Amino acid sequence: MQKSSVYFTDMRCPIGTNLLDKLDKLIQTAGIEKIDFANRYVAIKIHFGEPGNLSFLRPNFAKTVVDCIKALGGKPFLTDCSTLYVGRRSNALLHLDAAMENGFSPLTTGCQNIIGDGLRGTDDIEVPINGGEYLKTAMIGRAVMDADIVVSLNHFKGHEATGFGGAIKNLGMGCGSRAGKMLMHNDGKPLVTQELCMGCRFCVDFCAHSAIEFFGGKAFINNEKCAGCGRCIGSCVYDAIETEYSSANEILNYKIVEYSKAVVDGRPHFHISVVNQVSPYCDCHGENDAAIVPDIGMFASFDPVALDKACIDAVNAAPALQGTILDGTEKKNDHFTSIHPTTDWRSQIKHAEKMGLGSADYELITI
Repeated sequence: MQKSSVYFTDMRCPIGTNLLDKLDKLIQTAGIEKIDFANRYVAIKIHFGEPGNLSFLRPNFAKTVVDCIKALGGKPFLTDCSTLYVGRRSNALLHLDAAMENGFSPLTTGCQNIIGDGLRGTDDIEVPINGGEYLKTAMIGRAVMDADIVVSLNHFKGHEATGFGGAIKNLGMGCGSRAGKMLMHNDGKPLVTQELCMGCRFCVDFCAHSAIEFFGGKAFINNEKCAGCGRCIGSCVYDAIETEYSSANEILNYKIVEYSKAVVDGRPHFHISVVNQVSPYCDCHGENDAAIVPDIGMFASFDPVALDKACIDAVNAAPALQGTILDGTEKKNDHFTSIHPTTDWRSQIKHAEKMGLGSADYELITI
């Protein structure tokens, strides 16, 4: 099998150029013009960032991609779907407010923001998953599926449930409606380690389903109310909450892959990842921890699996920064497992290859 091409440019900018120039050159060299954009709607899947978090991609990156697509005759819009947990992006009104607060508007990006699954997160389409092993259909935001072309613009980072977050997760989890996110998350419920729980109740603010209860000053998870979204895991500063079943995170990775396949099957797609401010946790948090490695660069490919694997390899090859969560815990060549030892990021890549979403075997082309 032929290796997939992944194009890369670093973050160095000699006087007279800038990162946006380099991004534009990157995506053009990677061959984005091979897609026929003429008069076609283009969903640019992006994370608008949870207010308070400052590691999300700046709107400037989006504008560069938007301008390129417009020059090729396309009709782009930025999109994301509602979150399952509490926060500033749990319905379209809050989500659009958050996007504007973080700088995403037609004035800054040159296109409209459209929340993919509508006002309440219920405007979705049931899409068949070709070859799905864990799911046969996916509930995808209607606006995402109404588009003719999908472009993913990703901030590559760590993730507390999946190990890492890149193109596959941006498409799979990010394009799922609220119902879709429930279906992806429902194989495992968090568990509180009583000896570690300090009874601070901080986790309660992150549970959208009132599933965290207290007895004797210690937190318990009510499984009948819990949706399994895992938001409380990342919120606990004492690491007292973890996944109850060791397979739950792997199954979540498998389902994300299958949702990603439902999103891209049968239409053109292109993928871009910016590997800077590589935070240990998802941009869904209302805060971001210190970056674990130096800024690395920008990557682009028609293959989301090859793209994610190239980004993983680049991060794992980079030196861990002092004063970060990696201090004293790093495993050789595996920063993601060091940060989140109960996750297995490889399961996402392996299942994506098995599903025919792409190949982890890639050729890195530096420009």
